[in-house]
Amino acid sequence: MIFRLGELFCGPGGIARGATIANINNPEWGITHQWANDYDQDTCKTYTRNICPDRPESVVCGDIRELDFNKLYQIGDIDALAFGFPCNDFSIVGEQKGFDGTFGPLYSYGVKVLKEQQPQWFLAENVGGLQSANEGRAMQVIFDAMRNAGYRLYPNLYKFEEYGVPQARHRIIIVGIRNDLPYEFHIPSTAPYINADVSCRNAIENPPIPADAKNNERTAQSALVVERLNHILPGQNAFNANLPEHLRLNVKGARMSQIYKRLDPVLPSYTITGSGGGGTHVYHWAEPRALTNRERARLQTFPDDYIFEGSKESVRKQIGMAVPCNGAKIIFESILKTFAGIPYESISANIEE
Repeated sequence: MIFRLGELFCGPGGIARGATIANINNPEWGITHQWANDYDQDTCKTYTRNICPDRPESVVCGDIRELDFNKLYQIGDIDALAFGFPCNDFSIVGEQKGFDGTFGPLYSYGVKVLKEQQPQWFLAENVGGLQSANEGRAMQVIFDAMRNAGYRLYPNLYKFEEYGVPQARHRIIIVGIRNDLPYEFHIPSTAPYINADVSCRNAIENPPIPADAKNNERTAQSALVVERLNHILPGQNAFNANLPEHLRLNVKGARMSQIYKRLDPVLPSYTITGSGGGGTHVYHWAEPRALTNRERARLQTFPDDYIFEGSKESVRKQIGMAVPCNGAKIIFESILKTFAGIPYESISANIEE
């Protein structure tokens, strides 16, 4: 079966890329794009260019809180849903305020589609901190809503560097299978990737980024930043490096480990983010500069011909918000094998459902 995938909060297409390249060596099984939604214009242009250039009408750009969902449903039926719902403030979750309302918690829009369309399965993604939000209550409210929509849940905190991704990126992925279907999903094993070279140096340098690669412009670093970086060793940041007095950051109460942190070339990158000002752009281990967007995209396992639309800062944001393509691919392949009845190596979940 070729599953038709709908997406909410689609971002620049990390999940979609992973879904559409998922391959279990059987042409009868796969995943194809059906429709998608995101609120950001540049992000939608990036997604359209790379995922569905022949069907631009299948990407509906607009704020999901004001979206007429019939615009999505009229594009076509779906068999599966993916939604990397933003890590919004879950403080109102426990109040049952506006679950179905215009400005309700954003996960509820994914639940809305599950209820109305009843796809065979779904994949939802969020930050690892969801486990502790509202002392754990937020995650349970979300799980309950998904169960009540008619699904068995298979949540897990994936550490993507354990799956061959050159980045320490930890995300909760919830796979759901509709209650009336006789399939049991299992968390894919990390064993096949135990010998993978997940160093950031290997990801960025092997093979070399082509000279004409898009999204590879360098940031003009100030003389002060260059001088500061020259005093920071690989793996160090602005707070644990031996900096002269005039290069130290006068920030009281803040010791973010990623501020002016240089990559350690033999380790996976630390988490690529899409927001933050000076000092948060991820810094090269040898050269006194921030990474280019193309280098960041490699750490997110986007191929070099995956072109991002928008300004340099917009592209940085898009890359930082994405799910690593190859990590998503592994999970989607496990879903396909589950439905196709193909055994695969698995491990125990690290989140209780």
